[in-house]
Amino acid sequence: MTKIIKVEQDMSVLREAAQALREGKLVALPTETVYGLGASAFCEEAVHNTFKAKGRPQDNPLIVHVSDREMLSLVVKQIPPEAELLMKHFWPGPLTMIMEKADCISHTVTAGLDTVAVRMPSHPVARALIEMSGVPVTAPSANLSGSPSTTRAEHVIADLTGRVDYIIDGGASEVGLESTVLDLTGEVPQILRPGGISLKQLQTYLPQTTYEPALKGENTTPKSPGMKYRHYAPQADLFLVEGDFVKKVEPRLEEAKKSGRRVGLLCQNRQELAADFHIAIGATLEDYARNLFDSLRKMDELGADIIFAQLPAEDDGIAAALKNRLRKAAGGHVL
Repeated sequence: MTKIIKVEQDMSVLREAAQALREGKLVALPTETVYGLGASAFCEEAVHNTFKAKGRPQDNPLIVHVSDREMLSLVVKQIPPEAELLMKHFWPGPLTMIMEKADCISHTVTAGLDTVAVRMPSHPVARALIEMSGVPVTAPSANLSGSPSTTRAEHVIADLTGRVDYIIDGGASEVGLESTVLDLTGEVPQILRPGGISLKQLQTYLPQTTYEPALKGENTTPKSPGMKYRHYAPQADLFLVEGDFVKKVEPRLEEAKKSGRRVGLLCQNRQELAADFHIAIGATLEDYARNLFDSLRKMDELGADIIFAQLPAEDDGIAAALKNRLRKAAGGHVL
């Protein structure tokens, strides 16, 4: 049976869940990015159960979450100077860094790699829980694999009730998209997944930082195994719309109605189109990011068969992360 713990002001309510993590149980927890499915990184069985609960492919590495620098030193062999510099400016926060793993971190956590992805979340509940548990915590997104990530406790309850031991309700996620993943083990720092920390922000401190070639559309093998999978997908068919939204969607809307399919629209501002469902996802890109996964889930709840989503025109900052998630969710279907 899954126990729900709601956290408001008193962090002492987390002690039971922290003990559960030490004992090898699964605890879904809030972070500033999305909700994570937590397990002790030191417990092989718990880590294995994480993959099982999510239905996650075993070759998709997990991110290890730490509460402080002392805990980080247990997870990695050494902290490179580049990581030291970025920690000063972006930790705690939505930046994951890949470094050489310590011997105590199993290859189950890293999907057979000798490197490990680590971050320090800024969400006070996540930090308190990890600190109370005393163990580094693996925490992939707390959703069924492939479906939209969870940014509210009710999303986690819908996906994972009966599959995990505890779900901690810490309110809505602030960022709404997963962390930026930066590989520091190569010749130059490479972003494997865009997120809350942008390329320009990282280049301020590490000017050589670039995107991993596969992210730029180059025909190469992705450096991280998890990059090859489709993620974040709603049950409805999702199409992304680039450019003139009304002009591109209107004829397809008519086709869908003739076939009896219900259509949902996700736009930053409401469009004058006779769709069945319409969510104005947010005037700013930050709002769009924060509301994306919640909106995709709402469209499924409403019964949409097809979703047309506005693709941001911008490429900088959070827009890069938004486009990455949208393209993965849509399986590359762009109008």
